[in-house]
Amino acid sequence: MAMNALAAKRMLKDSGAKRVSADAAEELAEAVNKYAYSIAKKAVSLSAHAKRRTVKKADIELAK
Repeated sequence: MAMNALAAKRMLKDSGAKRVSADAAEELAEAVNKYAYSIAKKAVSLSAHAKRRTVKKADIELAK
């Protein structure tokens, strides 16, 4: 479930932007997806280190 350009455009508009270029929306979506993927990888690693197969909220919080 990656963020798409439409969701990024909506986020930028909700943040006060009057107009948003397609390139800006795509760039934000890509940045958010990279950041989220990085957190997910760390969280999975933390749960594995704890010898769990379930990723918990605490893993996500620690991964941030």
